[in-house]
This record gives sequence, structure tokens and C-alpha cells, in this order.
Amino acid sequence: MIRLIALDLDGTLLNSRGLLSERNRRTISVARERGIQVALVTGRRFRDARPLALELGLDAPVISHNGALTKHARTLETVSALLLPLDAAREVLRVGREHGGDALLSDEPDGAGVLVYDHLSDDNVALARYIAWARRIHGDEAEDAVRRVESLEEYMDHSPVHIAFSGGCEAMRGLSRVIESELGNRVKTLATMYPKQDFALLDIIHPEASKGAGVAAAARELGLMREEVMAIGDNLNDLEMLEYAGTGVIMGNSEPTLRAFLRDVARFHTTATNDEDGVAIAIEEMILKSM
Repeated sequence: MIRLIALDLDGTLLNSRGLLSERNRRTISVARERGIQVALVTGRRFRDARPLALELGLDAPVISHNGALTKHARTLETVSALLLPLDAAREVLRVGREHGGDALLSDEPDGAGVLVYDHLSDDNVALARYIAWARRIHGDEAEDAVRRVESLEEYMDHSPVHIAFSGGCEAMRGLSRVIESELGNRVKTLATMYPKQDFALLDIIHPEASKGAGVAAAARELGLMREEVMAIGDNLNDLEMLEYAGTGVIMGNSEPTLRAFLRDVARFHTTATNDEDGVAIAIEEMILKSM
């Protein structure tokens, strides 16, 4: 029996406009009323995912930063933290700078979190929009949520949660290859691709961090086995989470190469797209109908 639903956000629970549909909201509420835990699992920063978890009243931990940081939304209690080692973080920053990348640093894992940056290229429109969005969603807390500093090299005297770069898909693929070549298994590089927009996010995290590891930590805290977990995702950074869960569901709008990386693709289910309430359909068909 499924007792924990692990939901990716962008491209999965949220539609293409970044909104939560009424059907998805209602279905999550019904599942929770029937005793099923729901956890948000995202590449987003904890601070950016926390408002939705609070809005939905979720008690399960939020798995954020692609599994590097797992925390409770209401209490800020940390379940698991795998910080990027400082020496590796400095090397990542150096390599990214050499290849023209604009770096974002996620920090303050013990609190709600802060996004730190020092430079924004004039042509990096997507990143400028992201920073503006991050400020806007936090309203009065914007200054605490997003901070510009003179130099990330000088600021970073401790291990951050993760470092990210963004840009066109091909440019981020190239930077990913360089980082993997120069740092090897000292870090993990995760690319989230949106080919239709020619936009990619490149997250560099602790080598042992993953959405799968975060979901496993949340399941342990809840006293659950992997067979009791259903995970729903759409992108390559959802791979470990889908492989970990006893029941894995792939969105109809999933990244085309995702299936190629799954070890046993036949055991995974497919649902509708995120604009067709694929999450609600999967929960209704695979859980609620049998209860």
C-alpha cells in the first residue's frame, strides 16, 4: 500500500505556467485525508518550495536542492543535509567563471535559506527573470531571501548547499561536461532541460545527494519502506527518485531522454501531462480508486 507520495514540482505538480491546478490541489487533499503523506521533491531552493508546502499543509519533509537539503516546512527542522564540500565548491566556481557562467550560491541550510550572487551578465535574461521571481515571491522577506555580494569567492568561506548555473541547453551541456571532467566524482552535476524554451539549469551538489536520497531520508523518518512510496517526475533530476520508489510514475510531458536512463523502463507507469493534471490522474487511478 502506498503511504507516501513524492512529487516533483516544475513540470509535474505545477502546470506550464508554474501554477497548481484546482484538481491537483483537491486530489492531494483527499489523499491526505485518507492518511497518505505527501512530500514535495524539487531542485528548487528550500525557501522557494516552502510556501507551497505550507499552503498545502504538508507534514512530510520538503526535499529540496535536488535532495541536498531535506527539511520540515513549518518548523525548519532539518532531516538531512549534504552540503557541497568547500574545496570542491571553490573549484566549481572557478571552472564556471572561466567558461562565462553566472553563478548562484544557495546558503544558510539551518534556516529558511538565502540565494547569493555577485554578477549577472547582460544577455542572461532567464537568470535575471529568475532572480526577480525569487525576490517577488518572498515579498517582505525578499532582502533575506536573495542577496547580492561583491564577490562570491570572498563570501564563500564555508560549505554551501549548492551552486547553480543557467543558460541555453547546449551551453549548459558543455559546462556540465567540463565540470565533470575537471572535478570527477568530487561533485554531482544535474542538468534540468527545457528544450522548448532552450533553457537549462545546471545544479552542482554533494556527490551523494539526489532526490532519491532525500525521499529515502523522509521515508526513514516516517518509518516507511520504499515499497510504500510513489514518486512522480518528469526530468533527469528525478531519475534516482523514480528508481528508489516502489511505484514510479513518469509525466506525459517528461524529458525525452529520461526513459533511456531508467534501468527497467517497463516497470514505470505513465500519466498525462502537467497541463492535463497528470498528478491528480495518477493518484486517483493508482491509489484512491483502490481505497
